Amino acid sequence: MQKRVLGTGQLEVSAIGLGCMGLSFGYGPATEKTDGIKLIRAAFERGVTFFDTAEAYGQHNEEMVGEALAPFRDQVVIATKFGFKNGRPADGLDSRPENIRVMVEQSLQRLRTDCIDLLYQHRVDPNVPIEDVAGAVRELIQEGKVKYFGLSEAGATTIRRAHAVQPVTALQSEYSMWWREPEQSVMSTLEELGIGFVPFSPLGKGFLTGAVAQNTQFAEGDIRNTLPRFQEQARQANQELVELLGLIAADTGATQAQVALAWLLAQRPWIVPIPGTTKLHRLDENTKAAAVSLSTTDLQRIESALGKVDIQGDRYTPQQLKTIDR
Repeated sequence: MQKRVLGTGQLEVSAIGLGCMGLSFGYGPATEKTDGIKLIRAAFERGVTFFDTAEAYGQHNEEMVGEALAPFRDQVVIATKFGFKNGRPADGLDSRPENIRVMVEQSLQRLRTDCIDLLYQHRVDPNVPIEDVAGAVRELIQEGKVKYFGLSEAGATTIRRAHAVQPVTALQSEYSMWWREPEQSVMSTLEELGIGFVPFSPLGKGFLTGAVAQNTQFAEGDIRNTLPRFQEQARQANQELVELLGLIAADTGATQAQVALAWLLAQRPWIVPIPGTTKLHRLDENTKAAAVSLSTTDLQRIESALGKVDIQGDRYTPQQLKTIDR
């Protein structure tokens, strides 16, 4: 698979990474550890060198990633995140420097490594100055326990303040054909400062693959059961976007998911999406998207069509939106 460099830094990764959250968090029952390890190693075999996890996804997730990647640790980039009390989103935010240090020590053990390649603040903590957070990560970098610093769902002002203390290598935020807000809020800042962009949910939590119908039933514990954008009325209205993707996919010989990922890759050379999956056939589909080339005409057609689609429903609940920094 082709490689990309996140921003103007030295962190080179595969053009498409693997988001590991869904293996144990957010989408119903956790994947069996042996199956998760098999999928992660299959991703590596297909050229993926960028793997994303987090303390908040449960100890099981980091342990699975660490065990899966141990045989070829020196050939991959592992990203993880801190920022919640006790590592649990339900307990609220906690980015105090002392908590960051404790979390890093625990993550290093679970990941079976002596250094975290990319360490993100999972969500901006309004009770802790971002300068203190960046300073804490800077110390960990100086100690050799972390290589690069990242932020997630941070706004432009926060990014600038953090970057002034410790250069930010990457921003991880939601970005896809059905959530384009980052284009207005942070993209120019990232370009100016030389910061890479790692879109999570690049396939709209599965919606853009065409696999989610109006009457699809999600498993118990699946976050999509609670999200406004996935309520039945919104799903019905948003099918217009899936139909558009289907038409373009038919013309390009790719799948809907591959077009959605290729579109993201075409936006900037320093964008690296991290689609997640628990299925081998979806992994194959997603990784092959790196080889899909959309022509200028294709991109213009997509842009024109997207301008006519009115996406219905918020991406998060009101409570979840309170944790997003803008």
